[in-house]
Amino acid sequence: MSLLLLEGVWKKFHGLTAVSDFNLCLESGELVGLIGPNGAGKTTVFNLITGVHKPTAGRIVFSGEDITGLRPDLITRRGIARTFQNIRLFGSLSVLENVLVANHLRLRSSPLEAVIRWGQYKSEEKAMLEYSWSLLEAVGLAHVAGEQAGSLPYGQQRRLEIARALATRPKLLLLDEPAAGMNPAEAGELMDFIRQIRKDFDLTILLIEHHMRVVMGICERILVLDYGVTIAQGTPAEIQKNQRVITAYLGVETSA
Repeated sequence: MSLLLLEGVWKKFHGLTAVSDFNLCLESGELVGLIGPNGAGKTTVFNLITGVHKPTAGRIVFSGEDITGLRPDLITRRGIARTFQNIRLFGSLSVLENVLVANHLRLRSSPLEAVIRWGQYKSEEKAMLEYSWSLLEAVGLAHVAGEQAGSLPYGQQRRLEIARALATRPKLLLLDEPAAGMNPAEAGELMDFIRQIRKDFDLTILLIEHHMRVVMGICERILVLDYGVTIAQGTPAEIQKNQRVITAYLGVETSA
């Protein structure tokens, strides 16, 4: 059984088609790239998977369950987490607090028990704190746990956003342009980081990225969107040789 299945998914906004008859099958453990020009519909696909938008047509199945149109929080509870193209951290909170916030998704205590620190909340709070520290250690941010998230360098903010997503304990991680704004050295470190968290957390990863070195370097399979339509899919080597992709998007960037 596939981990994620999108069948005939469409999304229209006031008559404008953002995604057209999109199909995707993700197997557990895969690392797949989704690329295309700006405005191709890539982030719309992420928004459909995570419940930010409801499909105009088609269905989305995760771990054998139809999740089409479910609320984002219910989808996250089922094991899908994401990052955003524009970093959305709680800038005034500490690094540790940003990760702790995401842990609350898995709390079983009632709001009242949390307020008065009664019942099982105390043990859950201890477990949250220990897990959050372990995540910060895993992403190399334990040494800045007490600093404000908004004060971190850009690369560390990206890592923190991923750590916060991991705190929800996902099976599937959606990364929206994680290398945006990074220099070549930072992009290389990011590639190693993504490979490591995939292994350590037993993740399936779907990646949107314009940085071709990252996409071609870590993805096993790539889908290409153009104006909401899938124009190609295949291995990195196949995509780099696809004339339709080169015309629509890649050009000379394939050598980056």
